[in-house]
Amino acid sequence: MIRFLPAALFACLVGLQPAAPALAQAGATASAPDVMIRELSTQIIDRIKQDKELQTGDLRKMSQFVDETIMPNVNFERMTALAAGRNWRQATPEQQKQLMAEFRQLLLRTYAGALSSVKDQEVRVKPLRAGAGADDAEVVVRSEIVQSRGDPIQLDYRLEKANGTWRIYDLNVLGVWLVETYRNQFTQEISAKGIDGLIKSLADRNRQFAQAK
Repeated sequence: MIRFLPAALFACLVGLQPAAPALAQAGATASAPDVMIRELSTQIIDRIKQDKELQTGDLRKMSQFVDETIMPNVNFERMTALAAGRNWRQATPEQQKQLMAEFRQLLLRTYAGALSSVKDQEVRVKPLRAGAGADDAEVVVRSEIVQSRGDPIQLDYRLEKANGTWRIYDLNVLGVWLVETYRNQFTQEISAKGIDGLIKSLADRNRQFAQAK
């Protein structure tokens, strides 16, 4: 059974990532991934606050927002491959394509309403660990979401650098890494039903969610 993660995970993934044009421009000048996260996550929070359709979790608007703004800055193929573990290499190209599509739809449909929680939050990015920086191929950027009420929310990113651009492939909210959590679920599903069984389970869950709406 594929379970849902806390809505905060996808809200952070969708609501706090940089816009593609801005990222391309920043990638040519910014030397540190923490600078990119700090500046552009704040920029996107402001956009969400101004877009009432995003605030209501409108699925059509959110899907467009994800395709145009989020996905160019997330290595979703690597994210899905890590979630599938060693089973990814055993899948055919078509199975990999289907798995990515259903996994993305699961996240999208599950947390379509999560953007409505973005109101008065601010991002506080912590300094990179000693020795980490622009020359690294992969880094972890640690941050927290500061709210007017309640404790700050821990939010960490795993990023990789390719062709001079940083892209996110995993994130951690309150100590929960998205990839690790889904890897445990995917491994159980594949062990019982195979790759096609996992794809079917995700597709069935997506259909159930759509019908419930």
